[in-house]
Amino acid sequence: MGLRGDAAIVGIAEYPHTRKYDGERKFTLSQWAELTRMALHDAGLEPEQIDGVCCSDIREAGMFTPATIVEYLGRPVNFAERIDLGGANAVGMVWRAAAAIELGICDVVVCALPSLPTPRDPSPPPPSPEMFFGASSARWGSPQGEFDIPYGNLAQNCGYAMIAQRYGAQYGYDAEAMAKLVVDQRTSGAANPNAAFFRSPVTVDDVLGSKVIADPLHMLEIVMPVAGGGAVVLASREIAERCNHRPVRVTGFGEHLTIKTPTYAEDLCVTPVGPASRQAFAMAGVVPGEVDAAEIYDCYTITVLLTLEDAGFCAKGEGMRFIREHDLTFGGDFPLNTHGGQLSMGQAGAAGGMTQVVEAARQLMGRADVRQIAGCNTVYVSGTGGVMSEQSALILQGG
Repeated sequence: MGLRGDAAIVGIAEYPHTRKYDGERKFTLSQWAELTRMALHDAGLEPEQIDGVCCSDIREAGMFTPATIVEYLGRPVNFAERIDLGGANAVGMVWRAAAAIELGICDVVVCALPSLPTPRDPSPPPPSPEMFFGASSARWGSPQGEFDIPYGNLAQNCGYAMIAQRYGAQYGYDAEAMAKLVVDQRTSGAANPNAAFFRSPVTVDDVLGSKVIADPLHMLEIVMPVAGGGAVVLASREIAERCNHRPVRVTGFGEHLTIKTPTYAEDLCVTPVGPASRQAFAMAGVVPGEVDAAEIYDCYTITVLLTLEDAGFCAKGEGMRFIREHDLTFGGDFPLNTHGGQLSMGQAGAAGGMTQVVEAARQLMGRADVRQIAGCNTVYVSGTGGVMSEQSALILQGG
């Protein structure tokens, strides 16, 4: 049971990520169209070939989002999916698109997560309370509104810091190892022209000297919101063989949801990415030791640490030793987030956008320039939504 590997990523598109965007503000729909055009051109496909879309929320529609996008693109489709998994959206889109292609529902699917600033609304609605509470829901009847928010357990910083505190109490906490993780990823990000921190390396002292936002997490261990966005286009095996680049086959996936907030976690140090990764590896028929690179969702350093452990790259409680003992840069013995990750590329709205998926495809296509990993054939990709609430995993392999 699972994927045959007959669906592949054949085209990619990405806006450069920037901390201070001074370009043209564009409606999300316009960005969707532009990223679609870029990804199709990259693949060597025509707009008329699209027959599927995977999307997340857009500013211009509160419901019927796929239909709104399809109408704007002017392309009728056989498959449409709106994903609501936060930072697991990109991975969730890709495996759903691959499954639909293998089922014969469609042949060419665009997955996009645009995140450039949109034009200012002349009559903006009142701000939603959710924007002040982060990942928590303040709506009537929600467990978060009743049991979490009144007692101060809200938003991402608090949740991830609580997880890090628990990890430290259970396994010990090596702040310098976590800082090294940031430094290694920034080394890769500093070599990525699309990264917000291009040509801006940091040191361990820089990380440990940055402001503590939520103990033990320093500012440089937390994602920087930026403008950006990206898209990928997937195609059937027959079409992929005629495209411009080496096909990136989707051979394994997994997805696991457990909680909405850490309040209800059975164990803060055991995350949903474990079951998701085991399914992905089993489906692809590979083991963690056969992976050439890992593009791990990195909203916080603790997210990467727990993913390394739960996905099977090292044993539980050994993540900090693993980070210390391995060179995680694009030129190292365990290439991790070779584009810099969100910690060094920036988090472009839409809970991180397509950065991890796009970089994995770029490496497997052999198009990463100075960051290119020699002989890259198998890449692990993860996504994380909420506060370790919903996680997904992909195994991508060169065709």
